[in-house]
Amino acid sequence: MIDELPVGLRLSILQRTFKSLLNERVETLGLTGVQFAVLQELRRLETSEPPEINQRDLERVARLTHPTMTEILKHLEKKGFIHCRTGAADKRFKAISSTEKTRLLAGELDHMDDDIFRELTREIPDAQVEIFLNVMNHILQNTRKEQERNEHK
Repeated sequence: MIDELPVGLRLSILQRTFKSLLNERVETLGLTGVQFAVLQELRRLETSEPPEINQRDLERVARLTHPTMTEILKHLEKKGFIHCRTGAADKRFKAISSTEKTRLLAGELDHMDDDIFRELTREIPDAQVEIFLNVMNHILQNTRKEQERNEHK
C-alpha cells in the first residue's frame, strides 16, 4: 500500500511527520521548528568561523526569503537566542551571532534531531539506515547543484 504512493507524497509525509515531532520537542524551549532550524544553521556557520555571519548567509543556507528570515530573526533575538548588530564589514547587513543561551542549549538541540530520526528508524537494521542516509546525501547534493544552476541562469 505505501509502495503505491508517489515518491513525492512519501517524502512529504516523512517531512511533515519529522517536522511535527520536532515542533513538539522544541516548543518546550520556546522555539518553533523553523526557528530551531535557523539556530542550527547559525551554529553550523559559526563553527566554520567566518569573519561575520549576516542575514543573507542564513537565507541562502536555510532557503528562506528575506522577509521570512527577518521575522524569524526578530523573534529569536526577542527570545534571547541570538544577537544582531550592524555589520562591521558592510553596514547594510546585520551581523548575527548566537548568545550564551543558545550555546548552553547546543547539546540538547543537537540530540533532538538525532532522537527523532532514531525514533522513526527504529526496527530498521543499521546497514539499511546507513544506505538511506547515503542516498539522501546524494539527492541533497543533486538538489544543491540544481539550485546553483538555476541561480546562474
